[in-house]
Amino acid sequence: MGKRRRVDERKTAKSGRSRRHLVLGGVAVAALGGGAMAVYTVFGAGAAAEDGSADGKAVKSGPLSAAEVRTAATTFLTAWQKGTVAKAAAATDDSAAATAALTGFTKDAHIKDVTLTRGKRAGDEVPFTVKGTVSFKGTQKPLTYKSALTVVRAKKDGEPVVDWQPSVVHPELAEGDRLVTGEAGTPPVKALDRDGGELTTEKYPSLGSVLDGLREKYGKKAGGKAGVELRIVRADPAEDGPDGKSSAEPTDSARSANSTKSSKSTRSTKEKAADRTLLELSEGTPGEVRTTLSPVLQAAAEEKVAATKRASVVVMRPSTGEILAAANSSSFNVAFQGSLAPGSTMKIVSSALLIDKGLASADKGHPCPKYSSYGGWKFQNDDKFEIKGGTFKASFARSCNTAFISQAKKLDDDSLTKEAQQVFGLGLNNWAIGVSSFDGAVPVQSAAPMAASLIGQGGVRMNPLNMASVVATAKTGVFKQPYLVPPSVDDRTLATASRPMSETVRAQLRELLQYTAAAGTAAETMSGLGPDYGAKTGTAEVDGQKKPNGWFTAWKGDLASAGVVQQGGHGSESAGPIVAALLKAGSGG
Repeated sequence: MGKRRRVDERKTAKSGRSRRHLVLGGVAVAALGGGAMAVYTVFGAGAAAEDGSADGKAVKSGPLSAAEVRTAATTFLTAWQKGTVAKAAAATDDSAAATAALTGFTKDAHIKDVTLTRGKRAGDEVPFTVKGTVSFKGTQKPLTYKSALTVVRAKKDGEPVVDWQPSVVHPELAEGDRLVTGEAGTPPVKALDRDGGELTTEKYPSLGSVLDGLREKYGKKAGGKAGVELRIVRADPAEDGPDGKSSAEPTDSARSANSTKSSKSTRSTKEKAADRTLLELSEGTPGEVRTTLSPVLQAAAEEKVAATKRASVVVMRPSTGEILAAANSSSFNVAFQGSLAPGSTMKIVSSALLIDKGLASADKGHPCPKYSSYGGWKFQNDDKFEIKGGTFKASFARSCNTAFISQAKKLDDDSLTKEAQQVFGLGLNNWAIGVSSFDGAVPVQSAAPMAASLIGQGGVRMNPLNMASVVATAKTGVFKQPYLVPPSVDDRTLATASRPMSETVRAQLRELLQYTAAAGTAAETMSGLGPDYGAKTGTAEVDGQKKPNGWFTAWKGDLASAGVVQQGGHGSESAGPIVAALLKAGSGG
């Protein structure tokens, strides 16, 4: 899915200018100074420039005036409303792309009788409302939505023009997406929870992308009949990388373990994003798809993430792999498709590796100095603490970074990658959960980035689904691929691990996680949930963020959960309470 442009949100300065009038198509509309609200409706021909025109010789520069912004916006909106595509496109900084999109607005989307109402300017941004009628083969329905444009100076002459982006036509359009009206590509589906209740966005707001994905995958298989609709046809990911560009490699510019930074999250998935229905002209007949979601846990997850900005969480059943809840406080499905450095929650996998290699044992002594260097980088612990004469269990429970960095020199560059793939089923792009997902990434790295990967930074990328699976595997000793739709629905083959976790590793991992939940960094959060429990906290710093991302993953009985709060700070304080609350709700205590 391409990256949607975020326009500059500079505030309009208060002005003491006197009342003036803007003339659109012969109709005068009052424009009030002093910050008062003014709304303009475009009725026809464009307005005359309020500050004169360029002399055609010198290239204009400097900040845009309010008059320039209003005039450029009015010229574009007036031409678009009248259907003079060439003139509207000429008022942008990319006439070819604008021509294609505006032509498609009429010919492919079948939108007619368009009225564009301009709102109050905010700096260089101008919001507007689109009203029209979608008409297809004798069926028609009204359409209304809000959008916005930004005015910039053209490179060739400095004249004010509209900064062309697909989101000008519709705010949900990204690069390569198209608006199309016609018979739906796939029939609708009625998605059901595990108890047979219908899943809707009215009941569960953060399931929007999941329901779209279920329709995309199961619409035809479920036996439904397509209706007629206006929809966004998404771009092929082969043409557009995640977020509209190729995924950036992590920068990892800092040299301490808690400041070994990762790049911002990317929407990483190999599958085409689901098309989006905007308006249904005639209803199709839906087929039914039953999911594994628990109505009790899904409702609880929605409530918890709604109260926290940038939060995402997943709950699953370790014994089966069934996904019981997934929720996000943002529109993007970070829970399934996020790609974030997991911080110290990755130490679960790293610990399995060290125990596997005979480099650590829960109750044996293990170094945890203030600092540890590798590959030219100097790593440190949070607040530069150290544990003298402590065990590996003590280092894990307190989340000692140097306890892991000190072992990097004894590992091969691909050691962590193999452990993650072969035992935990991560990073092979073969999960089939029922909708699009990102299956984690643990790339082979060398020198300092390899060491940083041991503590969940470097090039390691995960999401709550991945980390819930990690703690579930640690609990049971067997990787069970998470799934949202039972494989019996479409005879899918679920991913498996290529080798089992040894009983020694399983027993010690459980001991490490239980001790962390009882007496380590997760103790306060997990209070009252024992004794059959385990947890790990995590903090991952990200370039450009003032506060790090907070992670928390835990199990209680036959429930496993993981959550992340972006820019949330320490995981025990941000994601931890969300995860603990869901484990409590799911266990009835």
